[in-house]
Amino acid sequence: MNIYSIAYKNLLRKKTRTALTAGGIMLSTWVLATLLGFNRGYQQGLNRDIDNMGFQVLLTAKGCPYEAATLMLKGGTGLRYMPENVVSTVYKNPEVEKVTPMLMQGVFDPNKGENGAVAAYLGVDAATFPGMKPYLEFKQGGWFTDNKAYEAVLGYEAAELETREVGDKMLIPGVDKEIKVVGVLKRSGTQDDGTIFLPITAVQNLFAKQGKLTGLGIKVKKEANLDAFENKLYDLPDVQVVSMAQVKTTIMNLVNSARVIVMGIAGIALIIAMAGVINTILMSVMERYAEIGIIKSMGALPLDVFKMIWVETAILCGLGGAAGIGLAFLTARLAEAAVRYFLPYAPNGALVALDGGITAFSFALILCGGLLSGIYPAWRAARVRPLEAIRSEGE
Repeated sequence: MNIYSIAYKNLLRKKTRTALTAGGIMLSTWVLATLLGFNRGYQQGLNRDIDNMGFQVLLTAKGCPYEAATLMLKGGTGLRYMPENVVSTVYKNPEVEKVTPMLMQGVFDPNKGENGAVAAYLGVDAATFPGMKPYLEFKQGGWFTDNKAYEAVLGYEAAELETREVGDKMLIPGVDKEIKVVGVLKRSGTQDDGTIFLPITAVQNLFAKQGKLTGLGIKVKKEANLDAFENKLYDLPDVQVVSMAQVKTTIMNLVNSARVIVMGIAGIALIIAMAGVINTILMSVMERYAEIGIIKSMGALPLDVFKMIWVETAILCGLGGAAGIGLAFLTARLAEAAVRYFLPYAPNGALVALDGGITAFSFALILCGGLLSGIYPAWRAARVRPLEAIRSEGE
């Protein structure tokens, strides 16, 4: 008796019921794999964004630390300013290896999109900023060399949006001054792709922000005690210290809180799917009560019947689980787009990182849950008494 063949044919008897149950298992597997992939992808992306900033500590004007983090990670607006002389003050500390001053300006451009959009202009020091961003490579041109020059370096996406290349002129909305494009960066997969870089002194002059900064990136020496250095910075007036490690921890804590809720929903979906498995297999056993009795009267042992029903469960969960893994891969980019829409900050790069480990774990969890669900129906089938089953069919 080939129990695998019999189990497969039994599932095909009620195709609609089998398909609906497998569909529930598929959706549960899809949710589980996508959430696990999101957890890994978000952490990898956040680590990458923090590392690509090139500095471990950010000084900003006093205000909300979440606004400060968003300012540097995503080019936020609602800016606060601090005096430029803080650069020399910070540089006196022996722990400091490099500093790079920054002045962010967000300008509303009514010509972008249907309702307009905010363009991010970041004033940077031509001498120190490129060294903080060694991963940036040029598609055309290069960095400006004069902090007073009215020149611009465009990130890859900013150049596409502005439809500009090296040598072109561009106007900043509300500012009556032409800026010459001297460089276009290659795609980096970071927030820099959408940024327009200008010399910091030029930004101060263009927006009447002389002597002001929005941020100061600080690269600390490897042997320095970062915690002790940050404590020293807290004594500076009118500035706040944002540790990139703390920013990462804070953002991940917020994401983890939301993920706990979503994982709870996924757990409920898994329980519902397993209940569907029990219902489907148990109904199949009850409908074939007499048939199972005949099989046992022909010499099948209770263990053989148990295996047959359990194999049905394994096939059902295996097919549903495999379909769910495939669906997770197919909809990964769609799920990523939804995450970016709803989350206030999402790092660059892939947010749903599916790999062999995640998919294998998701499939194994669903399969194990299904097999546990199939124990009771299989046990009921194994306890069928042949004579009673045959007699009940005749009645």
